[in-house]
Amino acid sequence: MYSLIALALSLFSLLSAVSALPSRTSPRHSGRSSSQFVTVSGTDFSVDGKDFNFVGTNAYWLPFLNSDDDIRNILANMAKFGVTVVRIWAFNDVATVPDAGSWLLLIKDGNTTINTGPNGIQRLDTLIALAKQYNIYLYFTLTNNWFPFVNDSPSLFPRNFLCTDYGGMDLYVQEFGVTKTHDEFYTNMTIRGEFNKYVQFLVSRYANEPGIIAWELANDARCESSLPSSDQCNTNTVTKWHAETAKFIRSIDPNHLITSGTHGFFCPTCPKLFPPSPAPGSSRKRTDGGLMSRVLRMIALERRVMSRASGANGMKVRGLWTAPSEAKRQSSDIGSAFNGAFGVDSEDILNAPDIDFGTFQLFPDQTNYGITGTEVQPPSSDFDNTLNETISWISAQTDSMHSIGKPVVLSAFGLVTQDNLLQFVPVNDTCPVVKPQQDQKRQNSGANAGVNQQQVTSAYNAWLQQGFQGGLGGVVQYQWSSQNLSAANGTLVQGSVANGTLGVSPNDGYGILGADEAQVHQALSNASQSNP
Repeated sequence: MYSLIALALSLFSLLSAVSALPSRTSPRHSGRSSSQFVTVSGTDFSVDGKDFNFVGTNAYWLPFLNSDDDIRNILANMAKFGVTVVRIWAFNDVATVPDAGSWLLLIKDGNTTINTGPNGIQRLDTLIALAKQYNIYLYFTLTNNWFPFVNDSPSLFPRNFLCTDYGGMDLYVQEFGVTKTHDEFYTNMTIRGEFNKYVQFLVSRYANEPGIIAWELANDARCESSLPSSDQCNTNTVTKWHAETAKFIRSIDPNHLITSGTHGFFCPTCPKLFPPSPAPGSSRKRTDGGLMSRVLRMIALERRVMSRASGANGMKVRGLWTAPSEAKRQSSDIGSAFNGAFGVDSEDILNAPDIDFGTFQLFPDQTNYGITGTEVQPPSSDFDNTLNETISWISAQTDSMHSIGKPVVLSAFGLVTQDNLLQFVPVNDTCPVVKPQQDQKRQNSGANAGVNQQQVTSAYNAWLQQGFQGGLGGVVQYQWSSQNLSAANGTLVQGSVANGTLGVSPNDGYGILGADEAQVHQALSNASQSNP
């Protein structure tokens, strides 16, 4: 087994060999264009011939609100604080037609049916039209890795309240799969055909719509989900699906950018479908001298965490997704975000010819970003270490971006605050992980859980600054919140006042209503003004 120093040297050598070589692929849109569509030039976005670095937010639920006026008011408020891109779910799959609310695709009895009515695809039409009024671009995600409801798990929330309650990959597998393993979504041609039917309809409908910035193939695709993976799933499985689906979309829509939507996991030792190769005349100049010191710094941090772990005063509320079996890991000595454990090699995906830009996410309450396999304390117990670890994660992503030569976007980031503790639902759960009686016990003991207002402000400002200084094309907060929305039974907005006619937007633990709202708005506004 490697020592920690030997591990650092080995990983440095592997990453240096990769990052010293330019990609053999490049984004389809090269050079700044006067096109009204958002394009890419090297590692930058542009529109109408001008650089376009954006501050964005997530509001997966936005098109499915009960009132168009609510959508309009929310977009106006977003624009007020410098938001120019909104990431939303452009899917809403159901196994049974609901009595109320919106839905886009019925998956039932061996068939799929697209809802083109006013509570279906027309909701996306409305959102596009309204977003244009505020110069906001829409970032359309086509499916989700996560659907814990496939196991008939109970929930305390109405349909579409949680970001994982919109169907997605596992609903397709449940209906059309043979082995009922999650990765059938990537390999079963019947499933892929049904998914592509929906994709073709949606992409064809909006192929000439400049208000859409990009098609995101899937949110956080990986080998496992609520359904387990087969032993055969690995990074090549997931990369191949991304490459082929992007090529399919490109054949329909030559105008829009295409991105992956992955969490940004690395695997320098995994076999590549799209290995980087030197461009003609390349000098192969090495530009990654800071990588070694960062690896050693991360290891040193984790050593310090280990030494004081027994004395940490904190309640573990992390919804950590356990790394899969050893079969998918290239090394058990490297942290799961770096060893292929989840079946994702974001650099190989980014090198695929029809992937125009890359993505990564940042949720330290649910994911360990350490470079070794050491378990670390949740953010509320060791905030300084969390901040250092996450800044190193952003730096690793920007290094990768510059090595490959395509833009990268932080497509979702968030922290669970003390105010949101009782709302926090991890991606593979359907109910909050902390019960009221547990929280009362925590308060009585004085233990920490959830970051405080000052910490969330500090982290968000640091992440935004680190991202843009490193050259990210966009940084997208998760998630937006709003109140005084029109409520209706059976929809995602339930009445929360005496007469039951008004309610608040969904909150899975990352909403910003309350004490944190003004600080988060200000952080987004400051970042927008600093990166016009």
